[in-house]
Amino acid sequence: MNQNKLFNRTRWQLAISYAAVMGLILSLLGIGVYKAIAHAHWVAIDRELESVAGTLHDSLELKLQQPGRLEPIVNELLPNLRVIGVNGIKEQLPNRHILSAINQGYYYIRLFDYSGKLIATAGAYPAEFPSAFNSKQWQIITDTKGNLYHQISVSLHTKTQQNWGYFQVGRSLQDFNDYLSTVKIILKLGLPTALILIGFSSWLLAGLAMKPIYASYRQIQQFTADAAHELRTPLAASQATVESALLMPQLDEKEAREILRTIDRQNRRLTQLVADLLLLARMDNQPIADRRQLCCLNDLVSDLVEELAAMAIASEVALTSELRVQQLNVVGDSDQLYRLVANLIVNAIQYTPAGGKVTVILDCSHIEAIIQVQDTGLGIAATEQGRIFDRFYRVNSDRSRHTGGSGLGLAIAQTIARAHHGSLSTRSELGCGSTFILRLPL
Repeated sequence: MNQNKLFNRTRWQLAISYAAVMGLILSLLGIGVYKAIAHAHWVAIDRELESVAGTLHDSLELKLQQPGRLEPIVNELLPNLRVIGVNGIKEQLPNRHILSAINQGYYYIRLFDYSGKLIATAGAYPAEFPSAFNSKQWQIITDTKGNLYHQISVSLHTKTQQNWGYFQVGRSLQDFNDYLSTVKIILKLGLPTALILIGFSSWLLAGLAMKPIYASYRQIQQFTADAAHELRTPLAASQATVESALLMPQLDEKEAREILRTIDRQNRRLTQLVADLLLLARMDNQPIADRRQLCCLNDLVSDLVEELAAMAIASEVALTSELRVQQLNVVGDSDQLYRLVANLIVNAIQYTPAGGKVTVILDCSHIEAIIQVQDTGLGIAATEQGRIFDRFYRVNSDRSRHTGGSGLGLAIAQTIARAHHGSLSTRSELGCGSTFILRLPL
């Protein structure tokens, strides 16, 4: 198949198209996965931030007494609290145990009075962070170095429900961005790798998909060549006969009749060949279905042996039948079954030398009828037994041409057997004869 440019090009087109479609699907899937992971982590950060802010907020409100004033007990809640003094930031109790939520290194806390003035900070508060107050609940803030922070702002009240100020809890998004960067790298590396594997797999799968198509194509090519060859022979013979007649200055009646007989013989051969080809084409496209009826195989075998007895006698071959069952019936097209068995018997007679014997045996099992056509003829070599049912194939071409065969008899028989949900097989040994076995469901 690789030597055929048409199929090789088609294989490449199929492989590239499949890889392109799969690449597009994987790209969209990768983007969807990335978006889903980012959304899931963002929701988790929001919930985590809400949980930390809510816990600290409720704890702080129980300890605040006056608006804008931090009570000393707040240091126990926020041991790394840094209060903004006149001369800058003064850190209180730096050696105390740090609160677990703030200890993660991503969180910071800011406390503003009601006027928006920064009073204190805690946690991993960046020095280059803007100190401007924004009361918006959810914010994304960027420091002077371009680092992103996610922040939540809530109102803060005293123990007596007076407005104390504002409480902000934020966290760095550095770990979040690092994780998404890792996901991007994995997707960027995984997608080309997957496309390479898909491309290779596409090439193999396209080859597998093209094999039956290529086999059919080769079969059609062979069929066309064989049909053309078979049609050319009688046409050439007829043309040569006509040309010879035209070259004669005059023809007597005897010569004219001989020429007409030759042309008639070749025309009959052409007619039979075309009829066989049409039958095969019709049976390939429209399986037998509308002419099924009950068919008695005993009568069929007996009638055929009687009708072909003259042919067997002319070939000096003994033709006999052996009916091992009584009244064996199958459902099918009687005309086609008649032709099937006739082809087998005629084929056996033609390939059996003078003095040989052909026996037709009718038997059955519990599920199928069995017809065997045994001969003592030339036999078939093991290397050729797999091809004898191919159209136009002949084991002995010279003998087939002498008997007028075209190599379609066994092909027609096989097609009829399959149309009746049966099977046709052979057992043969070179020089010891052959047995064709027809099995039909009861």
